[in-house]
Amino acid sequence: MKTTEVYILGGFLGSGKTTLLRNILKQESEAGRKVAVLLNELGSVSVDSGLIGDGVPLKELFDGCICCTIQDKLEVQLHELLTENELDAVYIETTGAAHPVEVLDGIMSPIFAKKLEYKGIITVVDLLRWRDREELSPQLRQLLAEQIHHADFILLNKADMVSEMEAAQLIYTIQALNTDAVCLLTEYAAVSLASLQQMQRKRHNGHQKLDVHDHLHLTAIVHTFEGALAQTEFEEWLRALPETVYRMKGYISFTHSQYPHLFQYSYGMPMYMNEMMKMPLNIVMIGEKLDKEMLIGQLKALEAKAAR
Repeated sequence: MKTTEVYILGGFLGSGKTTLLRNILKQESEAGRKVAVLLNELGSVSVDSGLIGDGVPLKELFDGCICCTIQDKLEVQLHELLTENELDAVYIETTGAAHPVEVLDGIMSPIFAKKLEYKGIITVVDLLRWRDREELSPQLRQLLAEQIHHADFILLNKADMVSEMEAAQLIYTIQALNTDAVCLLTEYAAVSLASLQQMQRKRHNGHQKLDVHDHLHLTAIVHTFEGALAQTEFEEWLRALPETVYRMKGYISFTHSQYPHLFQYSYGMPMYMNEMMKMPLNIVMIGEKLDKEMLIGQLKALEAKAAR
């Protein structure tokens, strides 16, 4: 089954995300690839949609952030994009206030997670904003740091607005927050599509026998259950999970119930909701440096035990 690549474009307000998106779309068009865009706006009116251009399937999410208030709408919009178009990639431009973990959580619906191939987070950093970050509130400084920490590719934008010495100092502080991401100094968010694809190829060509996602800061693991689990055994497994499992969601069939349960897990807290219809028994796990083989092996063992 063909999968659609998903890229998250992040970065603080005014950093240059929309300029980056336009650059990428132009290159994708020249490469003959079919791509779509999801725009997330905090307000009720789109500012950026007119800049996308004709021929690119576009969905917009207003009046909220993917990570907080409109996740259900996001799933509907993404599902429509995937069913109405044969897509090579989807680019999601987030609001400047979005946190990367929650955005990834928003797109990894268990309903269509198997159709998507999460490729990574491209974060645009406004070097002037980062230089003057002490003028921001502690909460915004923390958000900037989190956006950098979880990025897989960082564009250090507006490089023409600072001196070479300043740029070198700023790069040092950014790389201290994220030693693994590719960092690139840019003006007007100009980056070649080949650079982004080269980043992915490096991960594919690693000598370690790991899934590509294990090289990313944020790992998204999808598992499909064949049968039911015993809820008590499942909850014992939850209690033993590493703290780096930030989010889980999916549909789980328990041995005591005819229909599956919608299951959500956030920073150690599980939540269950009865479903009155059959749903795909997929579960999505999101976290950092997760051992995919181990986690899926444990879930399969729970399933086998419940079947005995």
